[in-house]
Amino acid sequence: MQDRYASISDVPCAYCAGGAGQEPTADTWPPQWLAHLYLCRGLSTYRIAELIGLDRQRVTRTLRRAGVPVRQRGAGRFRPVRRLSDSPGLPRLMTELYQTRKLNSREIAAIIGLPERTVRDRLRRYGIPARSRGGWSREDRRTVPAQTLIELYEQQGMTAAELGEVIGASRTTVLRSAHDLGVAVRTGGAVPLSGPDEIELVRALYNDELIASVLRARDIPQVPPGRPIWARFPKPIPLSAPLVKDLYWHCGAGLSHIELLTGQPAMTVRGFMRREGIPLRHPGGRTPFLRRWRTGQLDTSVALSRLASWQQE
Repeated sequence: MQDRYASISDVPCAYCAGGAGQEPTADTWPPQWLAHLYLCRGLSTYRIAELIGLDRQRVTRTLRRAGVPVRQRGAGRFRPVRRLSDSPGLPRLMTELYQTRKLNSREIAAIIGLPERTVRDRLRRYGIPARSRGGWSREDRRTVPAQTLIELYEQQGMTAAELGEVIGASRTTVLRSAHDLGVAVRTGGAVPLSGPDEIELVRALYNDELIASVLRARDIPQVPPGRPIWARFPKPIPLSAPLVKDLYWHCGAGLSHIELLTGQPAMTVRGFMRREGIPLRHPGGRTPFLRRWRTGQLDTSVALSRLASWQQE
């Protein structure tokens, strides 16, 4: 019994120093030593009973008679104080790892030695905005550098698909990066159409009278291109059913166009429309906005009057 005790005892703390000179025997275990195991070593009554060979209820009664506050069953053991969580440099470190280096909470936990749940709690406590996740992620999207687009797409005349093959990206990624950065995109198609040969999509959206009237009516600011979507809209504009319905159906914008106007990913817009019961147009072909921009044949005054009547319905 004394050998077993020697394996679990330690130098007594100030609380149990009064019993330091008493050596426990097989029949008597000083309450001070039990208090030392319970309070200082953080052992549960179950663990103490297992180690010293006594009944758990007897250990509990001994602790209570000695004036030791015994926690209720299921309350959990005492947790050690983690010094790093109180470090004044922790907010700056977590901001650097999460926002600048784009590490997730699991990777941050492995670096700084805190549980992943604690990392997420600290991110919220320090006011660090959470990134979007999965297919809706904005921050983790790949962005083609503007210099690459200018040299290969504009100057050398590569198509978006050809440029994507060179740099190992999809055609959609190339076009999305071009629109975000304000690079003029050539308008293609199987059948040549009259009208402009290039389009700077963000500026074209803001210059459209129908879309501009909706944005003005709902106090949505115009954010010029030149940066990725997460930098243009650090806080995406909240979606509402009237806003999405006006932009999609009454103005003829597509899901990617609404993304460029609000900062909400196109997949998020699609999911919102599904939840709100807003139907999608038949797939294929150009959107009404692009046809309107391409031909320039829409009477703006008539379109605005139609939009006003739609909004009153």
